[in-house]
Amino acid sequence: MKEVNRLKNDQLYIELADIIRIANKAVKIAKEENRKLGIPDTFWKSGKLFYVLPNGEITLTPPEIMRR
Repeated sequence: MKEVNRLKNDQLYIELADIIRIANKAVKIAKEENRKLGIPDTFWKSGKLFYVLPNGEITLTPPEIMRR
């Protein structure tokens, strides 16, 4: 990973932290809504897409709700 020099504008880092905080909150809300609708959580690992089913099982096979 390439090292980057720190910028002199501290306000930029404050604004970036706010953007990340807002984005993380939005993701949390979306995941909660999806869970209520029965839509599984997904994540990528080693170039593969995984699905986390409501019972906690992790699978590579898209669940029925994702195939509609």
